[in-house]
Amino acid sequence: MPHRPLAQHRSPGRGPTLVFLPGYASDMTGSKALAVEGWATAHGRACLRFDYAGCGASPGDFEDFTLADWRDDALAMIDGIDGPVVLVGSSMGGWIMLLAALARPERVAALVGIAPAPDFTDWGFSQDEKMTLLSAGRLEQQSPYSDQPTITTRGFWAAGETLRLMHAPIAIDCPVRLIQGQRDVDVPWERTLRLAELIRSDDVQTILIKDGDHRLSRDADIATLIRTIEMLP
Repeated sequence: MPHRPLAQHRSPGRGPTLVFLPGYASDMTGSKALAVEGWATAHGRACLRFDYAGCGASPGDFEDFTLADWRDDALAMIDGIDGPVVLVGSSMGGWIMLLAALARPERVAALVGIAPAPDFTDWGFSQDEKMTLLSAGRLEQQSPYSDQPTITTRGFWAAGETLRLMHAPIAIDCPVRLIQGQRDVDVPWERTLRLAELIRSDDVQTILIKDGDHRLSRDADIATLIRTIEMLP
């Protein structure tokens, strides 16, 4: 069956194709996604930006989709590309990149995580918030990144709980680069060190930015991201 239609922007070039995976309730027009595409275009590299179902310019209602759906969107995008890919995942996109690498190990040449947030349905919510999700079916929270509240549904939370990874070694063997701010109030930097430890590959590097926040979208942060991609084997 054909996959559901998704908004996407493909830039031709040589491989491995860079695929940007946005964060929760984010889209492909963010500064990091555009910077990756800009670098790729300038260096003749293929690049793909896209929006998950119900996000950005992709059709659908945001609240109808879960982490499993968005993982499947990423897999459909990978399956539509010839040759290997490098997945660049921001926040929730870092969780999705890990799930995609486990599902398509032969396709993924490398991973670059920006404040990756695997398992945040577990550690990212208080017990009271989890109870609200279970009883009311949705949780509405003020967002520091938008004037619109952040909505989490029980369906998203439940799917996330079934896809948790950090309880055991993670069977990924490609090069992995993790970029993490130590002033990130959303993803504790210690969790990213633990993630690096759990990933099976020996070629894992963690870059800590002491004054970096969760977004890591300052010019210097983006320069670090581009330099990291440039130096991949």
